[in-house]
Amino acid sequence: ASTVGRRVARLEAAVGAVLFLKTPQGYALTEAGERLVAPAEASEKAALAAAEAVRRETGISGQLRIGAPDGCANYLLPQVAGAMCAAHPGLEIQIVAQPRVVNLSKREADMAITVSPPDTGRLVVQRLTDYRLHLAGQADYLDRHPPIRDLEDLKGHRMIGYIPDMIFDRELDYLSETGADSAALSSNSVSVQMQAIRAGAGLGIVHDFAMPFVPELRPVLARRIALTRAFWLLRHADDRASRRLTLLAEELAQRIRHEVQRLEALLWRQPVSRT
Repeated sequence: ASTVGRRVARLEAAVGAVLFLKTPQGYALTEAGERLVAPAEASEKAALAAAEAVRRETGISGQLRIGAPDGCANYLLPQVAGAMCAAHPGLEIQIVAQPRVVNLSKREADMAITVSPPDTGRLVVQRLTDYRLHLAGQADYLDRHPPIRDLEDLKGHRMIGYIPDMIFDRELDYLSETGADSAALSSNSVSVQMQAIRAGAGLGIVHDFAMPFVPELRPVLARRIALTRAFWLLRHADDRASRRLTLLAEELAQRIRHEVQRLEALLWRQPVSRT
């Protein structure tokens, strides 16, 4: 905080105007600060373009920050990022796992993966891949309870899911698919929900691509409760001209598609297409 304060003071002294108001929530822009935003963004864009021109001669390198919901960040991106770093030794990848949509306008990340396309914003939007989810339970838990043959049989089970007022995207509202009104055990984190199911605390909706990491989980009513969702890749519109980011986006999309297919095939023991 002290470093930021010194730099803000130097910037304001150089410009000759008060650019920020200090509030209990942090810094807020003054009118003069607002007027400086567009020129500052233009300067940043020019600097990035210059760096891009240099990188073209040396291959894909530098830092790439990817924001993603924690299901994708925990069970897909580690393998995908590892493969990309191996293919490009000069590349540094940062994975931001958050139970909300990353704000690209505020440059919280270079790219963001979401579970639905945005309605507004200056963004480049690309559909990545469909993925599937099923109701699941831990094997010992299922053995200790009567067989589940129909939706009616779920009434005697504790359901695990999202905290209702912390569902940041309508596509994550899964409980209605099971016929349950609410979750007895809930979290805003996919990983916490997964660990609760793994511990035998109840039943919950799980990504098919995550189940191979927890082999003690078993799909329940797989034909009756089968959800399909999609991942979307977002980039700031100003980055459209960046050849480096375009190449990274194409590679990221290709690797995520294959990784989803590979992991889902492991769950259902199906062959993986190489197309």
